[in-house]
Amino acid sequence: MSNKKGLLALSPLMVFIALYLITSIVARDFYKVPITVAFMIASIYAVATSWNFPLPKRIDMFSKGAGTNNMMMMLWIFVLAGAFASSAKTMGSIDATVNMTLSLLPGSMLMAGLFLASCFISLSIGTSVGTIVALVPIAAGLATSTASNVPMMTAVVVGGAFFGDNLSFISDTTIVATSTQGCRMSDKFRVNSFIVMPAAFLILLVYILMGAGIQSPTHIPDVSFVKVIPYLVVLACAVFGMNVMAVLTIGLTLTGIIGMIDGTYDLYGWFGAMGDGILGMSELIIVTMLAGGLLEIVRSNGGIDYIISKMSAHIKTKRGAELSIAALVSLTDICTANNTVAIITVGGIAKQIGDRFGVDNRKCASILDTFSCCMQGIIPYGAQMLMAAGLAKLNPIEIIPFLYYPFTVGVIALMAILFRYPKRYS
Repeated sequence: MSNKKGLLALSPLMVFIALYLITSIVARDFYKVPITVAFMIASIYAVATSWNFPLPKRIDMFSKGAGTNNMMMMLWIFVLAGAFASSAKTMGSIDATVNMTLSLLPGSMLMAGLFLASCFISLSIGTSVGTIVALVPIAAGLATSTASNVPMMTAVVVGGAFFGDNLSFISDTTIVATSTQGCRMSDKFRVNSFIVMPAAFLILLVYILMGAGIQSPTHIPDVSFVKVIPYLVVLACAVFGMNVMAVLTIGLTLTGIIGMIDGTYDLYGWFGAMGDGILGMSELIIVTMLAGGLLEIVRSNGGIDYIISKMSAHIKTKRGAELSIAALVSLTDICTANNTVAIITVGGIAKQIGDRFGVDNRKCASILDTFSCCMQGIIPYGAQMLMAAGLAKLNPIEIIPFLYYPFTVGVIALMAILFRYPKRYS
């Protein structure tokens, strides 16, 4: 593919970045340009400039990308998460959970405790989305109760969520990375541990130091433990590996039963709370569908293939091979906004590059998983960031400066390539 055609294929992403990021920076206000409008204009541009296909075919391609099985599954999760979060909040579950946490943990340990909880849950269930759904409302409530920074507390959960997404044996990214590189999950886990464990320990120390100034409220209301049950059940089911949609459905049902028995609301009040929660997710759902359609146009026009061919054309050394694999999966994740899809897309060529230059399959799998999770953890239009922002009522851009863990993992993973670490796998 020529440079002109390749750049044209990628131009819808450039239009989105120019519309949303650059104009927001110029205006010094990330609410000035709604992200839905930026994606809509970029999507119209993507369809209009795909001259190789007739218009009905272009619209069909866009619709296919917006409605893939994975995309629709994510949308159903958003709907259930919105309904659960709103009904739980209306019933008083968030306040009760926050009060219980404040009564158990000193203020100085809230950030560190929240990070550890996120790491443990995500490692247990293998999904960052499930962890974010369970913990972000609690994190936002804790931030409000302690007069802390809400975006920062939300970022603590997002960072911990990607710890497990990267390491867990049942994570999609782990399964795909190891299967494409032909190595065992346990071997990839060992290589990953050398990279992410130092990062997690370092960030945990940072959160302990940062949390030293947080003071718990002096007058904590009495905890209504029955209202904490929906969150405890959701966390327990998630830890035992239950499907996230089943987990949310159980939690949603419990909020209705407990809320009506408690007298917080009647049946119609519960329905109203669920409806408000679903409507609150409308922007997130629209953005997700527009992004899926736009990225499918980019892929169909050869944008991802262009990136892969350009990145793999000038490799000469093992270090260069590893850097190219890292760059390939990172750029592909930016283009697809899905770390699992990014690994699937470049896994085959990463295997060929690795075999040609003698890269250990275990190291290659670790690079694919680590860099895709790192990039997925910081792009503002990724499902995880959109979910966290929606639940905390924030703009995704507000969270990015506080994503210490994903950025630290990215730096350490890059240093591991440059300095041939860990030695036994390099």
